[in-house]
Amino acid sequence: MNAITVMVQGTTSDAGKSTLVAALCRWLVRRGVSVVPFKPQNMALNSAVTSDGGEIGRAQAVQAQAARLEPHTDMNPVLLKPNSDTGAQVIIHGRAVANMEALEYHAYKPTARAAVLASHQRLAAQYPVIVVEGAGSPAEINLREGDIANMGFAEAVDCPVILIADIDKGGVFAHLVGTLALLSESEQARVVGFVINRFRGDIALLQPGLDWLEQRTGKPVIGVLPYLHGLHLEAEDAVPCNKIINNQIDTKIRVIVPVLPHISNHTDFDPLRLHPQIEFSYITMGEPIPPADLIILPGSKSVCRDLDSLRRAGWEAAIQRHLRYGGKLIGICGGLQMLGLAIHDPLGMEGEIGSSVGLGLLELSTTLDSEKQLRNVRGTLTLEAAPVSGYEIHAGISTGVALEYPALQLECDGALVSDGAISKDGQIFATYLHGLFESQAATDALLRWAGLREVMTPDYQARREADIDRLADAVEEHLDGAQLRRLFGFLQSE
Repeated sequence: MNAITVMVQGTTSDAGKSTLVAALCRWLVRRGVSVVPFKPQNMALNSAVTSDGGEIGRAQAVQAQAARLEPHTDMNPVLLKPNSDTGAQVIIHGRAVANMEALEYHAYKPTARAAVLASHQRLAAQYPVIVVEGAGSPAEINLREGDIANMGFAEAVDCPVILIADIDKGGVFAHLVGTLALLSESEQARVVGFVINRFRGDIALLQPGLDWLEQRTGKPVIGVLPYLHGLHLEAEDAVPCNKIINNQIDTKIRVIVPVLPHISNHTDFDPLRLHPQIEFSYITMGEPIPPADLIILPGSKSVCRDLDSLRRAGWEAAIQRHLRYGGKLIGICGGLQMLGLAIHDPLGMEGEIGSSVGLGLLELSTTLDSEKQLRNVRGTLTLEAAPVSGYEIHAGISTGVALEYPALQLECDGALVSDGAISKDGQIFATYLHGLFESQAATDALLRWAGLREVMTPDYQARREADIDRLADAVEEHLDGAQLRRLFGFLQSE
């Protein structure tokens, strides 16, 4: 196993690990290097369907794009999808194996570790370079025993570590020095240098701190990445807290999405957040529900619990009022299931065995099943026959007369398969398809349906590519190329 493995760990969550791994992958690809991203263990509700029909974290799918690869389950062998405050669905090599409480999973870690090392070994046999993303922080000492996400993995495969910290949060030197101090001697030795992320200002004012950091730790600062205004990279998990309100174009449509306690795949809405004709808002539970032209019910990892949360927050009455006044409503995946008459959970997939009453807006019912539907698909919307592509990740099977008026026709094994439903009055559109708005023509059709007359939808795929290239440009300009070339060993001096 001759592959070079380099790991990026962070002082905190959201320090920039995912971003730096994507940036390094594209930077290496530009130099003709065959590189693959890898994250041993990910905890996230944003996921993607892989080329081998499994499920991985969304961030690793973005990193695969940066490396110009199709996503594969070996890129993220362990995915934890939280379904309560103390438990999660455990996904190994792309397949759900069980729901576990935290202590139960802790006991399961040796099995998860074996899966991680097996995936790394397979990737090392195929690619000369592996860029690894850690999870959270290596200084979480309560999680050190049996660690497979950070230094436990780095020690197991004997790889160097870059430590990244976010200066925009404040306390960057404390984060770096404190994290290093909490590591064992062998782990400290693995840290080959620091990267400081999201810096704004005059670097000359930061230089004394960088000099102090290098003198204090004996480790180099590989570089300081600037705050890249307007950069868009799909979030690993956290819902964006900022409400993007675009002002480029006067003609607008108002779109709101409730932030469910277990919201999943909220990256579905990134193309809408970035759309110059959309005034987009995420609305948290308990926040006043503003008027809108379009309400979208998102996916959920715990549909029945989230439906209860919606009701308690007043959304059921708000949706009914919205429809009475002619507003449009979309339900995606779990959102589709909520719109039906009932959700049945005979196996206790989401908690207690039983059934929940749906919002009753579509004549369909859903039964949760142990087998997930995982597939990448393409087809057309019923609206304007607009082409669309995306992916399905759901454990529910829906039936009912509402499905006789499908929202999409999808290609599946050479045959056309109906998906979702459009209400008879034309106000409700429901589908299991994630990634719905990444298709430009489909977004145009849906926005016209929602009331926007002259639609000018940007090319989301082009935007995503451009922003990955911006990251690689930042690595080129602001990180020490000589140190990176030494780190990746076989790269010749340029």
